[in-house]
Amino acid sequence: MEFITLNNGNKMPMAGIGVFMLTPDQAEAAVESALKSGVRLIDTANGYMNESATGRGIKKSGVAREDIFLVTKLWPTVYEKETTVDETLARLATDYIDLLFLHQPTDNWREGYKNIEKAVKEGKVKAIGLSNFPDELLKEAIDTMEIKPQMVQVEAHPYFPQTELKKILAENDMGLMAWYPLGHGDKTLIEQPVFGELAKKYGKSNAQIILRWHIQSGNVVIPGSKNPDHIRDNFDIFDFELTADEMAEIAKVDKGVRYYNATPELIAQYAKMELQPDV
Repeated sequence: MEFITLNNGNKMPMAGIGVFMLTPDQAEAAVESALKSGVRLIDTANGYMNESATGRGIKKSGVAREDIFLVTKLWPTVYEKETTVDETLARLATDYIDLLFLHQPTDNWREGYKNIEKAVKEGKVKAIGLSNFPDELLKEAIDTMEIKPQMVQVEAHPYFPQTELKKILAENDMGLMAWYPLGHGDKTLIEQPVFGELAKKYGKSNAQIILRWHIQSGNVVIPGSKNPDHIRDNFDIFDFELTADEMAEIAKVDKGVRYYNATPELIAQYAKMELQPDV
């Protein structure tokens, strides 16, 4: 495993599993399987409605809590709720969260951020992140909040490597956590000739080559899967290294194409979307 050191000194694994779009039963099984396979980074969210299942998977794995880097996200409708962090902790059956994100940049994000800052001071949260935030709001958080964020979580893959955003992050010693690291499973991306050629050279799959590119680009990756074999394969990317020339070839794949666009209308919907019960 390789690690990234956050700007608060904490170390974070660079590869793990995300449970987005998994049912509670699937999430519980996937988390247990991943941890038993050696994965130590778990990513969930209030909005995935499987935090309780994630907590059960952690418990069933038998892996000590202190050996796990646990990530979750607050949903906009609970940003201003004083008990929101405690309720999140209760669902996860833990007394602290290693990295807590604000999930979407709704108008009340500043109140949500201050809620997380309070939780950091109380020892309930170890690091703060912003998910899907545009550059201007990220800069505002860096310039105005008491505790500077440690991480952003955004869409990132070879078609959209977040080149401009990474300049901001480098200036502020912040990390990038990539969702859709394989381009939302787009075969056109995954089957780009450069990935096939490198897969043959290193005895890996095209997806493993892409995930290795992320790691060497400094990105934390959280590919999701409910298949134990796929989970193990996604984690089997630390026994080889791409050359500088190969990284340069992959850079040519950049098309400036993303799969998700957070329009103002969509963000407004998020601000009103109440969470369903988490079981």
